Amino acid sequence: MPRIRLLHWKAAEAGEYIELLRAAGHQVEYEPEFRPGLMRTWRESPPDAFVIDLSRLPSHGGEIAIALRQSRATRTVPIVFCDGAEDKVARVRSELPDATYCTRKTLGAGLRQALKKHVAAPVVPTQMMDRYAGRTAAQKLGIKEGSTVALIDAPRDGVKVIGDLPKNVEFRDESAEQVNVTLCFIHDLASLKQRLSDMRDRAGETKLWVLWRKGGSAARGAVTENLVREYGIDLGLVDYKVCSVNAVWSALAFALKR
Repeated sequence: MPRIRLLHWKAAEAGEYIELLRAAGHQVEYEPEFRPGLMRTWRESPPDAFVIDLSRLPSHGGEIAIALRQSRATRTVPIVFCDGAEDKVARVRSELPDATYCTRKTLGAGLRQALKKHVAAPVVPTQMMDRYAGRTAAQKLGIKEGSTVALIDAPRDGVKVIGDLPKNVEFRDESAEQVNVTLCFIHDLASLKQRLSDMRDRAGETKLWVLWRKGGSAARGAVTENLVREYGIDLGLVDYKVCSVNAVWSALAFALKR
């Protein structure tokens, strides 16, 4: 019996998918919350196929699929995308043209086709960080002319981390409200979860970026992109963009989960 991993962002709607898949003779694995460690679990024990709904949070579904393709452990596992707005599906298809695309009504046939397909050389999209090559850090972070920016736990050279800036950018401290962009710097693992918890509500009011030192930095400690992402998800946040700020700092953008 094929093991199918279903990714759907609304548990109340996932039931219909689960019934369809079980009726077709598949074993369905589904969790309503994207808990920390799930990606690692999939890499350690890959299913026979992933079914990803694009009607809810299509950008998140697309990025998870890209992460699956970038991992050798899950790269050849068939991916089936289901439903979604035409423009959103087209965007995902441009990144993953060799995945299977269908609707809920045609899911059975789409999944059968995907399971029969042997993907010898699957498309591996460019990592998100590399998509922004040639842009300034300010452009990547969404800092525009006249933006207000809050720096939280920034190093002494916090402003220099960003580099060249547009005109009339105003920097404010942690207590500032109603800012366009918030940059929260994480310096060690011990403060990661608490800082993300403190920042949670800001994700609904500002473009929230969480920055950590890259692996190449001796001062990095144990903070990694996966840990930042997983702790954020655990607090009800959704990451939607990642970028390389400079040679030392990386950043993830978070929003409140709908």
